[in-house]
Order: sequence, then C-alpha cells, then structure tokens
Amino acid sequence: MDIPYTTQLREDTNLFNAKVGIWLFLASEVMLFGALFSSYILLRVGATPGTWPHGLLNIPIGTFNTTVLITSSITVVMAWASLKMGNFGKFKLYQAITLLCALGFLTITTFEYRDKFTHYEVWKKDGTRMTGHIDGTPWFWKTETLKEKKIDSITLHPDAHHYTEPRHRGAAAESEHTGHAEPVRIASADIQRLSAFVPGHSTYFAIYFTLTALHALHVLGGAIVIGYLWGPGSKMWRTDPERFTNRIEVSGLFWHFVDLVWIFLFPVLYLL
Repeated sequence: MDIPYTTQLREDTNLFNAKVGIWLFLASEVMLFGALFSSYILLRVGATPGTWPHGLLNIPIGTFNTTVLITSSITVVMAWASLKMGNFGKFKLYQAITLLCALGFLTITTFEYRDKFTHYEVWKKDGTRMTGHIDGTPWFWKTETLKEKKIDSITLHPDAHHYTEPRHRGAAAESEHTGHAEPVRIASADIQRLSAFVPGHSTYFAIYFTLTALHALHVLGGAIVIGYLWGPGSKMWRTDPERFTNRIEVSGLFWHFVDLVWIFLFPVLYLL
C-alpha cells in the first residue's frame, strides 16, 4: 500500500506531507528558542547596571563558526538542486561538505567550552577584578577549592583587554600597550570570589551554555539525519528519486533553521 502525498501535493495545503510536518515542527522550535531569547532579554534588561559581563567570549572563533554554518547552508541548497537536476554525484559531494562543516562547528564548540572551563575571573577583596588562566590550567575551581586544597596563592595570567574600566582592570592595565599582561601572584586570603566561566559564574554564562548547548544538540541531530540520507538512506534515489529529493528538501529546511538560530545567537551573546 502506498502512503499518500509523499510526492504528490495535498489539495488543502499544496504541500507534500513531510513538508507540512517539518513546518509544524519548526513552529514549535520557534516557540522554544523564542522563549529562551525572551528570557535573555528580560534578564539582561533587569540586571543591575554595570554587572552584566562583556567581552568574555572569543569573537574570532564565533565569527569563524558563523562562516562555517553559513557555508553549510549553501551546500545543503546545492545538494538539493543537484538532485533536482538528476546529478546524484554532486549531491553526495555537497552533502559531504555539509557534514564536514557540521563536524567542524561541533569540534570548535568543544574547544571553546574547554577554554571556558579553565578560564577564570578573580574578584579581589580590594574591589578589583581580573580574568585569565591559572597556572596548571585547573578545571572548575571555586573559592572553596582553595580552602579544600589548602592553596595559599594562585598565579594568574591576566587578559589585558577584558575590562576597560580602571577599577576593574587590576594588573592587566600595566601591559595595555603590549596587549599582554605579566603573570600575577594572588594570595588566597585576598580573593573574595573565584569562578571559571561556567554556568555558576553568572546569569550571562548560564544563558550562554543553555542556548549554545541546545543549539549544538540541534546541529548534531541535523547532522545525523543528513548523514543517514547521505549514506544508507540514499538507496531510495534508485527506487523513488522524487520522494528522496523531498526528504533532502525537508532536512535542508531544518538545517536552515539551525543556521538561522546561530545567526541570532552570535550577535546577541558575542557582540552585544
């Protein structure tokens, strides 16, 4: 028995079934991410002036990841267009590039997360604040960790440009002309708070990890579907090429949505 409207268009929507389904699914996704973006806006607007972190993310890496995803959107379209023209070989090539872009994006995100887990902010009791890496690149240290490990002091390699206000710059201000700050030894007794760039650091990083991790899961899910259609699922091309082409179009619509979410995430989290 044939399933109706897999290739033929429905009379009520003028779309085939899979396309109706993906548009309904994407509508729910818009509500999900819309709620998260709205929460971000409300939390940021309601934050005490001067307390919202700025400049703590790596903009060049974020820009490169944006370029990777935009490139993958282009190759998804080219893969679908190749099938419309009956060129299965080019479809395989373009979708292979899409999968490589997805893998590259996730790999870069993993390295970026790793840097956050070893990147610290120090709040000193004299009111100054510094960010940087601690000797030994420890993971997930907190103020309590210094007491538990009986650590008398830490050696911080400060970031020279994370804070622009003099009261926040501490020792990093000494090397502004070189863009590189000398290591600073800080006594544990002088530290009011110590935190890596993890969700517990601030509301900002809690939002950052929630949004970027959820987006990364969508990238992974989309890559799995595209990978299946590129590999075992591509056998349908020989038996029902029109239905297979429709499947590629549907998976492409989801991929474009994933890319569009990142295009909003990048300026909101990295630039503003």
